[in-house]
Amino acid sequence: MKQRQPWMVVAILALLSGACVISYLNSSEDKATSTAIVAQYIPQAPDYSDPSMWITEDADPSGTGADVFYIVSTWEEDWTTADGAVSHYADVYNTTHRDRMAIEMNRVRAYMAPGNRFYAPFYRHTTMDTWLTRNEDSIASRCRLPMGDVCDAFDHFQRQRNPSRPLIIVGFSQGGKAVVELLKHISDDTYQQLAAAYVLGYKVTPADTLQTQHIKPAQGEADTGVTICYNTVKDLKYIQPVIAATCMGINPVNWRTDDTPATLHDSITVTLSPEHHVLVVSGYSGSEYKPYKGLINVGDIHSCEPWLYSECLQKNFAVRTQAWYSND
Repeated sequence: MKQRQPWMVVAILALLSGACVISYLNSSEDKATSTAIVAQYIPQAPDYSDPSMWITEDADPSGTGADVFYIVSTWEEDWTTADGAVSHYADVYNTTHRDRMAIEMNRVRAYMAPGNRFYAPFYRHTTMDTWLTRNEDSIASRCRLPMGDVCDAFDHFQRQRNPSRPLIIVGFSQGGKAVVELLKHISDDTYQQLAAAYVLGYKVTPADTLQTQHIKPAQGEADTGVTICYNTVKDLKYIQPVIAATCMGINPVNWRTDDTPATLHDSITVTLSPEHHVLVVSGYSGSEYKPYKGLINVGDIHSCEPWLYSECLQKNFAVRTQAWYSND
């Protein structure tokens, strides 16, 4: 009897609009052989010299503000092309995908741009289905492409901007992960331009801090060259490890790293857990953010991160910007 050997052939087809990866997997059983065919579509890379790949606003007529680089969160689920290939990435040339990302980008622009120059690139973020795996290896693998896009966008942005101005980098959720990766990517000269980096609704791990000296936890309201990180839950039992198992955190309401509670909007109490580095809130239900497939907004309030603390963030941008100018 001939022994059947498993085999795999991977063919990569170059398309005008992207790349399609087709995998053939043949496995043998006692009496039958099954063949699975999986086609994956990788959208075309952004061209960051094209203005349509950005949302920008110059709201700094006095020239005394900062340059804010914002990275949007996850907006797409896995989707299928007309010829049946599955994509795990947003397509920046798909107007529907871009319009969805623009909802968040424009909303944060409304409070981050005043007094500053605001820049937010569209990028091929990996889909929600990637995060639903809760598998760190799968997430890391699929995030290499979007993190590469963000680094390319940032390098283009950095070549255009005036390096004598302070730099603020901000991202929410997958965008928060991109902030962490950017801090590893930037040069020491660029790091000297950093007023602060804000990781909203994502984690910073010990491994991250070992890979760069550019991640320095914020200790107060006005230190510069620092990373601000926070995640919000109703109770510590609701921490989502894939998102919020972080080694650093600060309370964006009182800018403390201990468990001193702070009052937000007169009725919400926000307390940092120094042990778990997450924010525990009371007096706020977060009911406007519906649970999503058991991953987010299930006891945590992940979707609130850029919005609940928007006034605090807006004020803090100005404080750290002026502190950077004073230290320069």
